[in-house]
Amino acid sequence: MNKPFRHKMYLVNSYMKRYLLILFLTLTASAVSAQQHLLSGHITGPKNELIPFTSVYIRNSTYGTTANEDGNYQFRLAPGSYKVVYRMVGYREKAYDVTIGDHDERLDIQLEEEIFTLKDSTAYNEKTDPGMDIMRKVIAARKQHMQEFKSYKATVYIKGVQRLISAPKGLMGETVSRQLELDSVGRGILYQSESLSEFNFEQPSKFKEITIASKTVGASPPFSYNKASDLQLNIYNDVFAINGLSSHGFVSPVASNALSHYNYKLVGTTVTNGRTIHKIQLLPNHKHSPTFKGNIYIVDGDWRIYSADLMLTKKNDNLNLIDTLNISQQYIPIRDSVWLPSAIQYSYNGNVLGFEFGGYYLGIYNNYRIDQTFPDKYFNGEVLRVDTAANIKTSNYWAATRPLPLTKSEARDYVKKDSAEAFHKTDVWKEVNQHKKNNINYFSYLIFGYDASSRDERDSLYIFPFLQTFYYNTVEGFGINAKVTYTHKVDDFHSWKITPALRYGFSNKLFSANMLGEYLNDPFHNSKFWVNFGSDVLDLNNVGTRSLYFNTLSTLLYENNYVKYYRSQYGGFGYQRELANGVMWSGSLSYSGRRQLYNTSFSKIRDVKNKEFTSNNPLAPAGTPADDQSFLFPTHQALSLNTSVAFTFDQQYITRPTGKFNLPSKYPTLTLNYRKGINKVFGSDVDYDFVSADISQSNIRIGLSGYSSFKLTGGDFINNHKLYFMDYYHYLGNQGTTFDPLYIGSFHFLPFYTYSTYGAFFEAHYQHNFAGSILNKIPFMRKLKLEELIGANFLTTRGNPNYREFYVGLQRLIFRVDYGISYTGNNKYIQGIRIFYGIR
Repeated sequence: MNKPFRHKMYLVNSYMKRYLLILFLTLTASAVSAQQHLLSGHITGPKNELIPFTSVYIRNSTYGTTANEDGNYQFRLAPGSYKVVYRMVGYREKAYDVTIGDHDERLDIQLEEEIFTLKDSTAYNEKTDPGMDIMRKVIAARKQHMQEFKSYKATVYIKGVQRLISAPKGLMGETVSRQLELDSVGRGILYQSESLSEFNFEQPSKFKEITIASKTVGASPPFSYNKASDLQLNIYNDVFAINGLSSHGFVSPVASNALSHYNYKLVGTTVTNGRTIHKIQLLPNHKHSPTFKGNIYIVDGDWRIYSADLMLTKKNDNLNLIDTLNISQQYIPIRDSVWLPSAIQYSYNGNVLGFEFGGYYLGIYNNYRIDQTFPDKYFNGEVLRVDTAANIKTSNYWAATRPLPLTKSEARDYVKKDSAEAFHKTDVWKEVNQHKKNNINYFSYLIFGYDASSRDERDSLYIFPFLQTFYYNTVEGFGINAKVTYTHKVDDFHSWKITPALRYGFSNKLFSANMLGEYLNDPFHNSKFWVNFGSDVLDLNNVGTRSLYFNTLSTLLYENNYVKYYRSQYGGFGYQRELANGVMWSGSLSYSGRRQLYNTSFSKIRDVKNKEFTSNNPLAPAGTPADDQSFLFPTHQALSLNTSVAFTFDQQYITRPTGKFNLPSKYPTLTLNYRKGINKVFGSDVDYDFVSADISQSNIRIGLSGYSSFKLTGGDFINNHKLYFMDYYHYLGNQGTTFDPLYIGSFHFLPFYTYSTYGAFFEAHYQHNFAGSILNKIPFMRKLKLEELIGANFLTTRGNPNYREFYVGLQRLIFRVDYGISYTGNNKYIQGIRIFYGIR
């Protein structure tokens, strides 16, 4: 039996087992459901106002739910007697005895406002306020409460909704309203999501989430929290981040150093269910510090969190995308000594160009099982596994499973969008939509290229941007570089793509044609084969210099022909595969015939004073004329072997039905590289051995002060008997005002070819992004939401020791401006400004 067949049989058996398990669980759930009845009702306040998102749970259990936006709640209970508890911040907790018989029960609840009273009327003083003493006790007990349990399992339901509340009439035409499915005044639900997961946690920070069911309709928002792991808000941690909305963290009100950031005011005290609860107002020491406003509720004696109602604002906290964010969290006793969240909610609103929107993400935690024993190696880096049937659950399944009822508008939205989705799967819609989707947008094509796909989206075509198609350089003159990628999806696990390219230089009349083919055969191990062959005009610096677009501009406008080219006729193949979690191996073998090229064209749009084109020989002395044909290397053949192994420590990943997706690690990645020039095989002229190692990590969060990134690389040619300039070790340098800061291993001012070496070298790069923590303290700069950066780059080689760069920068979204200075040895080399605006 061959290996592909065995693999397919394994997948079939695996799927059969999963579907049988799902069928068994469904039948079991149906049997249990038949023995349960619905407890439902409506929750209002003392003035009959609806109270949304009230927590409802069964006392002395870990089973509960939350009311929806309209104050309606429901959950299923087996026949028996229960003590049902209703809790909402600002209202007095109520508990009712409920008996479930052989039919559904309805219990409408009217909550009373919680009255917090002070024992005396002493005026507030931050040094004497009893709130300070209470919070000192809470902070002292913080670690104890974090370590009350070793592990747990829980069932987590996540609900997300985003609404458009109002829109400017001038921008809300019929087409826009129809596209967003809004009403006549520009209101409607833009997005809904639901998920049901099993969440497994072990101290101090190991977790694995298994998504059982997931549903999403509408346009995806720019930020989302639709997984249980997204809503793991632990107020007992010192710092926690609001991913997607802020680039810096926020100090918890009970952090170990919270007294340096907050003052606390005791608003009042009440007694609930025999417990004394203190309401503490949070008073940040500084208006624009990375802290929360709001209230936190503390259990007297235990000095633990009862609930929290926190707030962040765009004005004070530099939030992105939204104006306000409210965070609400309710804790319930799982055991007398263990309290865990029953519900967590993020609610937000914002305004963009007059479009006012709002929404929420709500997490409901049920069926806690404390101090679970997990199998060995259960926490193996897989932090999320999505069940194969998670995205195909029926509306009947969700109606029986979701712990809170849909509002009328949410139900209507589901019906409308589910119907639309069903229609979008018809051949009629696919035919219409294909023509619409494949219409070309010429402005987009200019910068980003053009995409087209077949009706079933198994076949797609990408045409590279116009800015990369037409070019000019002094070697080829004006030229055309026509390049497309065709992709075919065989099935969920296999796909291939080919990228043919045609290139022609009108000055040197050199025609090139080449092709790259890739076959992705195992998405669960990031495995793929590739082969390439043909002819091309290549950069002598094999790690890249300037794009065709930027080199065209600098050459024609400023007579800076930075990039140096050579001719290559080549063929090669390679393979990569993840050998184990966090261990990625790749290898390739290539053969090429290479020859030197010379400048043949000297066109320019304008004359630049005291400026001349330079030779295509990067090692030619300064002042060498542009038409120079000095010798750099002879025409030769090269057979080269490349291999590398990357070790990502504590690699975390997501497993979906279509493959494995690695996540950024909180630990560095170590990469070992080996390259060999093989001599006297197929006439190969090269003979060298090169080894290098690098260690790197990005986005290392440094408390409240932003995040750092670094890369260290060292290597040597242990054999350099025979090699040519393109075989040297090259660096990602930069010449010109624009630069690309997206890769931490790049330089700001280093020439592209001057430091290239066939000997030992060491380079180091470090950058820190303060994420606005400095400029946020300056009133007139705060509104700009700029992120401040500092960084340094270092390089030393045998011939050019101790090259250094230091820089500072400002960044906003894709825009960045840096000012820096560089040194060669003890001498200042270059200083100036470098800019980036999203185009590379």
